[in-house]
Amino acid sequence: MARKPDTDKRIAVLGLGRFGGSLALELMRQRWEVIGVDANPAVVQGYADQLTHAAVANTTEETALRQLGITDLTHAVVGIGTDLEAGILTTSLLADLGVANIWAKAVSRQHARILERVGAHNVVLPEHEMGERVAHLVTGHILNFIEFEDDYALVKTRAPAEATDRTLADSELRTRYGVTVVSIKRPGENFTYATAGTTLYAGDILIVAGRTRDVEAFASLG
Repeated sequence: MARKPDTDKRIAVLGLGRFGGSLALELMRQRWEVIGVDANPAVVQGYADQLTHAAVANTTEETALRQLGITDLTHAVVGIGTDLEAGILTTSLLADLGVANIWAKAVSRQHARILERVGAHNVVLPEHEMGERVAHLVTGHILNFIEFEDDYALVKTRAPAEATDRTLADSELRTRYGVTVVSIKRPGENFTYATAGTTLYAGDILIVAGRTRDVEAFASLG
């Protein structure tokens, strides 16, 4: 079945555990219309007054999803983590129904590969990704860390001493370390875009982009 166009801000969150529930509430805060679905009546009751609509249903049944109007939506998140089979079947069913943007929670990389094969367009591993992120933060050199596909990352870090009191052009960070300073924040000021003529000073906070190992090495200089 052809995917429907991505045109609205309505979404179904299937599975209202810690991940799905938190996601649903944040989407509501961002003014999305959220249909929350879970097999546990007690869980659904807890979200009844916080979501656009909350329903008790078996998400592995096509009839149930059609009755909830899931086929009319362009976005859905499968937050089912404890019942792997149910999560996989739900994801596959959403794909068959033509939902344009399917996000699914995985508990392992193998689980993630299966979800992708059955139709998930985006897969997240919350525990794994958070563990990697915290591992970078506890070193003290990296203030924030976001890793993307293809071994590429953005880090928030302090300007290293060897790069201060010089412009970015003069310090040649891209040549020497393979990183690009995207933005800079001076004490008491907001972030601004960095240019070749930007001078770094002690105390500056940088947003740096590059291959993961390169930005990690650069951050360790701070």
